[in-house]
Amino acid sequence: MKDIDLATMSPDEWDEMNFPRPDVQDFDRVVEAAISRRGFMGGVVAFGSGAAVMGTSMLKGTAAMAGQSDRFAFEQLPIQTDGTVHVPDGYEWKVMVRWGDPLFSDAPAFDAANGVPSAGSDRVFGENTDGMELFNIGGGTELIAVNSEYANRKINLPNTEEGVPASAEDVVLLQQLQGVTVMEVAEGPDGWEVVVDSPYNRRIHHNTPMTIDGPAAGHDLLKTEADPTGTASLGTMNNCGSGRTPWGTYLTCEENFNGYFGSTDGLPTDEVLAAGYTRYGIGEEGWGYDYHKWDARFDVSQNPNEPHRVGYIVEIDPADPDSTPIKHTALGRFKHENAACALTPDGRVAVYMGDDERGEFIYKWLSRDKYVPGGDTSTLLSEGQLYAAKFNDDMSGEWMALTPAATGMDAANIAIFSRMAASAVGATTMDRPEWVAVNPTAVEAYCCLTNNKNRGVKPNAGGDDTSANGPNPREENNFGQIVRWRPDGDNHASTTFEWDLYVMAGNPVVHGDTAYGGSDNVNEGNMFNAPDGMQFDSTGIVWIQTDGDDENEGEFAGMGNNQMLAGDPVTGEIRRFMTGPRGSEVTGLTWSSDRRTMFVGIQHPDEPFPDGEGSLPRSSIVAIKRTDGALVG
Repeated sequence: MKDIDLATMSPDEWDEMNFPRPDVQDFDRVVEAAISRRGFMGGVVAFGSGAAVMGTSMLKGTAAMAGQSDRFAFEQLPIQTDGTVHVPDGYEWKVMVRWGDPLFSDAPAFDAANGVPSAGSDRVFGENTDGMELFNIGGGTELIAVNSEYANRKINLPNTEEGVPASAEDVVLLQQLQGVTVMEVAEGPDGWEVVVDSPYNRRIHHNTPMTIDGPAAGHDLLKTEADPTGTASLGTMNNCGSGRTPWGTYLTCEENFNGYFGSTDGLPTDEVLAAGYTRYGIGEEGWGYDYHKWDARFDVSQNPNEPHRVGYIVEIDPADPDSTPIKHTALGRFKHENAACALTPDGRVAVYMGDDERGEFIYKWLSRDKYVPGGDTSTLLSEGQLYAAKFNDDMSGEWMALTPAATGMDAANIAIFSRMAASAVGATTMDRPEWVAVNPTAVEAYCCLTNNKNRGVKPNAGGDDTSANGPNPREENNFGQIVRWRPDGDNHASTTFEWDLYVMAGNPVVHGDTAYGGSDNVNEGNMFNAPDGMQFDSTGIVWIQTDGDDENEGEFAGMGNNQMLAGDPVTGEIRRFMTGPRGSEVTGLTWSSDRRTMFVGIQHPDEPFPDGEGSLPRSSIVAIKRTDGALVG
């Protein structure tokens, strides 16, 4: 495969090219003809012997919310297909920070045609902004911690052939543009800006020292020549979604880490290593970064255990710039999208997580100990139980504990090879579980199932069946859906739950009254595909961000650019609020402490956004406000 193809290939496409799954022909469990849009908002939709209720008939919000007929403070925005951001009448937006903007006064200047040099690239705002959270320190200082998911090699290395690193210096540039930025922000006469040289400003990248804790810490599979203890690694990478803990730390999530590794001399033949490499998609060529050709740490022929040291939830204390980030192996190793925290009635911490690959699983972590404000939090993400979700077709579900007895694996191997553990207990294969969000006004959680063209076509990487099932009812699902669940007893510690589908994205104009037309809360005016990011505001409105096909043609006609929509969990109504520039993903959302500003990420725009002609495209964070100064969430 030529590098020009690698440079434009999605992680899913790369995995499929390098790790093709065998075709399957058994569709006996798929009952596509039984799915009708008429059943999605309060009726029952049959799936063989099971049933699924869509919309509002099962999971309810609060009584006060139910009495409000229209909770949106804006008129729906039409689709857009141009190269900039759009918001409804009565709102305004402004760029707060762009890739290459300085965090420190000694940072190199951004060059519109060449970007930033390798030297000093860890002193600027990173590339491809994604999940973020805002933290208020001491009642007055506002900090944003934000991920930089991956590099756009052709843009970040514009003077190399097709964005292929030509030196170790090029690799260092890419490594330092990714990871996490912690920065102080403040609102002045010209709007929100980064506070340059703030003592809180910090870049955490692919070479930043990390501590490893949990059951895998010190295991032989995590030991390397550079770290024979298996407890101290370098770097966090492919940081996608995010989360925040009740005690005020930031959770960054390592997703498509496999693409950074390659080999100059074949792959390991050890049975355990080989099986893990296959399940997690680690191949000889890598995803075009070519780290392995210039940095031996990423050459698996020299350091076969290095891939076992990534794929975790990483905890960062934004208030302490001298703190060392912690990789929590107890929360499992997989392609983490985000981490959504909730407290149980007795004070334990539940963390919901999705594994963003076709046919993988949804997980929950439950701490052993209780969270006590101001108390010791050191065990809350390292001592407890990891579960994987099983969704039954009768609208019930259960959390399957990933224990040695249930999986046949010891605790360390469950942490390192969590996918195999979830397969062993029969967890439900899902359509790319991305962001999970917990409703602050009701005891329920939602997960974006972005899409899955392999549903009903091929098994997942572990050979698990991916025939259509209750929460994933469509074969060759190019649109995606959002599943939600309510734990029994209104307790996030419960191991059982009820579930339904809040929305099934689709195109009713093209597909009419079929499953691919979507649920009844999808119409010609608010169509979208590939729900990805998701956050609740303080009022219980769920904000949905998309990362899908924006060609606006064929079965995606009428959807326009990727967008952010607002959803009412009680009525089921969904309304488009914002659109991003052509080619971009809208991803990452947080609010100022006074709730009068909404910060939204724009990732990988095709257009020269936001600087205009003559400039490289720059991923950015925009600040959105109401023109009347009222609250926005």
